[in-house]
Amino acid sequence: MMNIPPPASVGKVKVEVFKSFLLCTVAGTCVGVMYIQWTHIWMLRAEMAEISLKFRPLDTAGKESGICCDAAACCGVSGYHRFLERQKHGHGRDTRDVQEQKKLRQRRQTERHTFLHLVPMSSQSYNDYDTTVLSWALGQSRGEGLQLSGDTVTVVTEGTYFIYSQVLYKDTTWVMGHVITKRLRGAESKLMKCLKSMPRNVSQPLNTCYTAGVHFLESGSTLQLSVPRKSAELILTAHATFMGIFNI
Repeated sequence: MMNIPPPASVGKVKVEVFKSFLLCTVAGTCVGVMYIQWTHIWMLRAEMAEISLKFRPLDTAGKESGICCDAAACCGVSGYHRFLERQKHGHGRDTRDVQEQKKLRQRRQTERHTFLHLVPMSSQSYNDYDTTVLSWALGQSRGEGLQLSGDTVTVVTEGTYFIYSQVLYKDTTWVMGHVITKRLRGAESKLMKCLKSMPRNVSQPLNTCYTAGVHFLESGSTLQLSVPRKSAELILTAHATFMGIFNI
């Protein structure tokens, strides 16, 4: 007949088996954790070695001297300090680049927003050409894309410009007006013309003529406002007679 162990013995065997299983599980977990930690430490050491190679000091002859165990003894400056020094110099270059780009943008904006607003100074009559030419002074200006010289405006920076002008006439001639002329390398073209009928049967005939337009102006071209009448009677005040040009 088979010997059947008592229930108490069976319970002890189960407890021992469970303890052995638990011990094995804990041991396996510890080994896994240690392996993971060792792997992580090995990766960190590899990264530090790579950084050390990248920022290793140079000897006095300017050649690489290999990995130095004591950076302070080799060159007096640790690789970390050299890294900070490079970072500082790099930041300085970035700051200079930003400042230069800012100045360049400001210069481009100034060129893009170049304008002149001119007020009358005097008028000169040329009897041979039956013409009266106005000379100007700067009322307001910005940028260096347009230059004023007496009765002409010279375009320095080519581009598309909005041009406007107004003249107040005090003349008994039945019709008055003015012309804006562009000259470039000997060629002449009329950009805008303005004509206005003058009132009759009054002691002081007054009328204004205003014109405006958009034109592309080449670098080196000049503009001039003239009245196709000799000895034209004009009101030369800033609020009545003026001319303006601005880049768009």
